[in-house]
Amino acid sequence: MNPLSPIPYPLNPDKVSLVAQFACLLEVSADKPGNVTPFADFADTRYTDFLASSIILGLTLRKAATVATGSLVLNAVRETKRLVGRNTNLGIALLFAPLTKAAVRRGHRPLRSRLRSILTSLTPIDGQRVYEAIRLAAPGGLGDADQFDVSATHGRVPLLEVMRAAADRDSIAREYVTDFEITFTIGAPALERYLQESDDQEPAVIQTYLTLLSRVPDSLIARKCGTREAGRISREAGKILAVGGAFTQEGRRKLQQWDRALRRDGNRLNPGTTADLTASALFVVMLEKGIEFVLGSGAAQAP
Repeated sequence: MNPLSPIPYPLNPDKVSLVAQFACLLEVSADKPGNVTPFADFADTRYTDFLASSIILGLTLRKAATVATGSLVLNAVRETKRLVGRNTNLGIALLFAPLTKAAVRRGHRPLRSRLRSILTSLTPIDGQRVYEAIRLAAPGGLGDADQFDVSATHGRVPLLEVMRAAADRDSIAREYVTDFEITFTIGAPALERYLQESDDQEPAVIQTYLTLLSRVPDSLIARKCGTREAGRISREAGKILAVGGAFTQEGRRKLQQWDRALRRDGNRLNPGTTADLTASALFVVMLEKGIEFVLGSGAAQAP
């Protein structure tokens, strides 16, 4: 697969919505260890819940040109809660909303530069909407910090200040204050590289997931089980990558064994934040390279 020319910005909101849905569907459909997949539900969350959530998020993001970032997040979470009844896309909504705003914004700067402008222009109203979405989704830990408590701020504290206070313990908060450093410097480059090594996007997605997990301890695991356990899981991901991961027979065998271990005790070791970051990498690569790049045709066309 040859390198492709960057997609010109701004993009049509309908096309960005489609890309967002593709990114969500490809992420949840990959057989990633410890996550909900087409082959494994959780007791309280099914694969079909994530499919529905992907559609809901995409439809919400179609209005990105006229709706503020925080409202996009809240609308996605609220509609998902109404139709699905579960928190299946708060993390992805938090990541995709500013990326979508950047993609549809007028101008010709690179995507990350456009994203920086979106993040630095977030208003107290954006914060209020995001805090409401977090309270509604009740993700378990993201709303609490030593300095700020989402349940008590009511929009009085700027969103980036709250994200900065949580950045050392939540990777999505860290993305907001680093212009999505994890997505742009780890996830997206890894995905591009793995796609060039494979004719099938699923193992490339799994490898990207393992790469992210090996380099960034999972926030959800850290909040539930502690930072030491999150670090151990990251080291395990690195060991599986070292024997080829999804690209080798030995790696695939170890992935199956590890998947069973991660699912014990009610999926307590679910690397959920890493799944969200994998979706973010998919979204960025398809925004910058086109859907066809990820699906394997290599055609340099707009998404």
